[in-house]
This record gives sequence, C-alpha cells and structure tokens, in this order.
Amino acid sequence: MAPKNIFCLNSGSSSRKFALYRLDGGGEELLAQGAIERTGARGARLWISSGSGKSESTGEDFFEPQAGVRAAFAGLERLSIRPPDAVGHRIVHGGPAHAAPERITDALIGELRSLVPFAPLHLPDEIAGIEAVASRFPDLPQVACFDTAFHRAMPEVAERFALPRAFWNDGIRRYGFHGISYEYIMRTLGISPPPRVIIAHLGNGASMAAVRGGRPLDTTMGFSPSGGFMMGTRSGDLDPGIMVYLQGAKHLDSRQLELLVNDQSGLLGVSGISSDMKTLLERRDREPDAAQAVAMFCYQVRKQIGALTAALEGLDLLVFTGGIGERAAPVRWEICAGLEHLGISLDRERNEANAGTVSSSASRCRVRVIPTNEDLMIARHTYRVLFSSG
Repeated sequence: MAPKNIFCLNSGSSSRKFALYRLDGGGEELLAQGAIERTGARGARLWISSGSGKSESTGEDFFEPQAGVRAAFAGLERLSIRPPDAVGHRIVHGGPAHAAPERITDALIGELRSLVPFAPLHLPDEIAGIEAVASRFPDLPQVACFDTAFHRAMPEVAERFALPRAFWNDGIRRYGFHGISYEYIMRTLGISPPPRVIIAHLGNGASMAAVRGGRPLDTTMGFSPSGGFMMGTRSGDLDPGIMVYLQGAKHLDSRQLELLVNDQSGLLGVSGISSDMKTLLERRDREPDAAQAVAMFCYQVRKQIGALTAALEGLDLLVFTGGIGERAAPVRWEICAGLEHLGISLDRERNEANAGTVSSSASRCRVRVIPTNEDLMIARHTYRVLFSSG
C-alpha cells in the first residue's frame, strides 16, 4: 500500500495544534507541524514548519473554525506538501459508549453533540474542527481518537462515584483523560512493561494514571478534566460542600462556578501571578505566593503518587511526561523528595539534565522522563482504522 499522509488536529479552547505524518504501515515520518494560537481573538497567529521551510501568518482573526482549517491547509500547500489522505482528531470525551478510535460519521457527530454537557469547554471546538475539515474536503475520511478511551478498561470499583446507582446509568462515572498520551507512553515502554507503573502527565492540564500488567487501574481525573490535583488554572478536586456554599452564600451561578474551577484557580489562583510553572519557578525566591503555588502542586502530586502506589500494591516505574514533567527538573525533584519509602531516589545530575532515566542507581523504583507524542498516536490510530488490514 502506498504511504498515507495523516493530518492530526488537536483543537483546544485557545489554540488548534496540528501535525502531518506520513505512514506506510512500518515507517513514520513527521512532514510538518504547527498551530493556530489565540483562536477566536484578534491578532491570532498561524505557524507551520517543515523540513522545507516555515510558513507564518499573523494578525488574522480566525474567529470561525473553517477559517483556521483553511489557513492550515493553505500553509501546507505553500510548503509544497501534498494534501492529506485522512484526518485524525483528538476528541476529549467519548462518553460511556466510545472506547476505541472510530471513523467519523454523521451519526457519531450527533452523539458527540449529545455529550457536550460532559465536556462543554472542549467538545464544541472539536466538533467545529471536524465540520471545518468536512467543509474544505467533504470526501476526506476522518477519525475520532477519544482521550477517555484508554481508561475504559479500568475496573468498575475505580470508575464509580459514591452516588446513587441511577447516576451511573446516566453516564456519571470516572472517565479519566490524557488517555492518548498514556497510550503513547505505554507503547514506548514496549510489549513487556514493568508490572506496576505510574505515568504523570504534567502540563497546564495534568493528571496521573496507574497501570498494572499493562492495563489501566486508576487515574486522578474524574468525570471531567477539572478533577484530580491542581493544574495551571484548574482547581482539581474540591470538597463538594464548597460548591454548595458558593452557590448558596455567595450566589455564584453555574457559569461563574465553571469559570472559577477551570480558569481562575490552580497555580494561577494560588500565586495570583501566572499559570505558567516556568514563570513561578523563576519568581518563587522573591514571591512567597509563587513559592506556595509550586509547593502545593508538588505536594498534591506526591500525595497522589502515594495513593496510586497503594492501589497498585507497589511501584516499579514512575514516568514523567508533559511539558512540566519533561522539562521542570525542580518540580520532579520536589515531587520525589520524601518518596524514599516507595523506593524512589533521584540522581541530581541526571534530573537536572532531563535525562531519560533520572533515578539513582540505588533507587528500587526506576524513574524515567519520556516525551509524549499525542499527534503521532492519533496518526497511528487513524492509519489503523482506515488503511490497515491487520
């Protein structure tokens, strides 16, 4: 079979990242990558880079998803890259019915619309991205890759919330997210991964997953990407009584609560400075609130590692990935400090160098840094769904 060009689209609330891969069933080649930054705002910026050069366009608005997708494809043409044979999309939520990548149909789009209340911050933009591609290339096949799919093999005892059973039938359960990233890491570990693994995907959005015997056992995020430990602007788990209090005593409505937990909390809310970990690390020596935000983040991650280790009944490998996990050596060091009782000991020089293995030779639990690649995982899934006979 001739090689296929797979366009991967990752639509977010403020950016659309994309990549183009050539796959032939064995080889994988990145042809181009780029992003539309500040989508929906004036002065949005489109950039695309490839081996043949770089294309940039600034000052455009891209208020409509169709405009951004058209601009991305036009940028590929300017770089003399042929159009894709298929498009793969990261879809943040598959609900209870979708546990594997699948070809996008009108029926699937209808089901995704019904799931918007489950992920109102993400799904509308992702659906718009699908429709934007279809309006530009109506005959181009598209594939949905669900961020929740990886976790669907978790045991029910980990999926359930302690709510009346009827809510389970309404789809209220722990779904987990960052699944495409976790799947990539597990594929990178190979066919015989260590028996008990914790993967820490630490970025502006952050979560962890416990994997035992190659299968997901538990995860920190829950019904929505707002749950778990604190993130860049998200609060993570809260006492439900706080929400009741804010509604009753402070008269916050659902939209105000949504903004609070998703956009105004986390590192940004605690520091009052920034949601960016690099900025907070640079300023924590002179800004106590920045120091406290970093300390809280590391403490909460460390505590969750302990909880997931208990679920796994031990720990053989801890993997850091995501922007913070891959590049913020001080954060990794502070997270692992105090975890010696779990057999975790970092090597300071390896950690500062962001080496592939950052644990010391005396560490019973190996600690690795593995860069994630969600786009490549989306490309692999899209190729398999549409073109692979195996």
